[in-house]
Amino acid sequence: METADFVRALDREGLLLAAAADEAGVDAKVPTCPEWQVRDLVRHTGMVHRWATAFVAERHTSYHPDGGLPDLDGPELLAWFRQGHRRLVDTLAGAPADVRCWHFLPAPSPLAFWARRQAHETTVHRFDAESARGGTPSEIDAGFATDGIDELLRAFHVRPKSRVRSGEPRVLRVRATDTDDAVWTVRLSPEPPVTERDGAGRADCEVAGPADRLYLALWNRLPFPGVTGDASVATLWREKSAVTWS
Repeated sequence: METADFVRALDREGLLLAAAADEAGVDAKVPTCPEWQVRDLVRHTGMVHRWATAFVAERHTSYHPDGGLPDLDGPELLAWFRQGHRRLVDTLAGAPADVRCWHFLPAPSPLAFWARRQAHETTVHRFDAESARGGTPSEIDAGFATDGIDELLRAFHVRPKSRVRSGEPRVLRVRATDTDDAVWTVRLSPEPPVTERDGAGRADCEVAGPADRLYLALWNRLPFPGVTGDASVATLWREKSAVTWS
């Protein structure tokens, strides 16, 4: 996917998130994040949007702290979210391709990183908002979901801070059944996971299903569509893979 594709996805997903939050109401519980109400979800995602915008707009070349959560609620909170989302979309759409700023995962460029990361961040939290609202969630394109799986497995969880560790070597295979060549082999050990985009060799456990459901399952929003082999490896992922804000 190209940077412009991610910006379009971010634009769409942020609008859907705001609409679902408005329909659900800020007091509604978020089933996919049981410790949160909708107000917490909106505050968090809006804060992340502003944090990301600052790197690109202000050209910070080293880590810069976020601005904290707003003391807003109800309609004012939703208006604040929409304003910050729009500024992020416009900043990414208008930034030069060679903009230099800090980013924290491998990417072809800082702009490509921020567009991709914020598109996926917002999509997962849009699903959270729709889970609070109830009803049928919006669709996730299989190609976009496949990219999100790749980001999670081959970028987030290769970092030293990943807690997905196993005392004995284990192999988890991840297979999107509706997308060509969307297979990953995740090697677990006492060290950070090592993931390759292939299906070679033996696996102790395989999780498989349509890319959109697998994407949400790997982000711990849905159960795994299908698990074969040693289910304790899938359980290990469930228990240790949460990516937390820090």
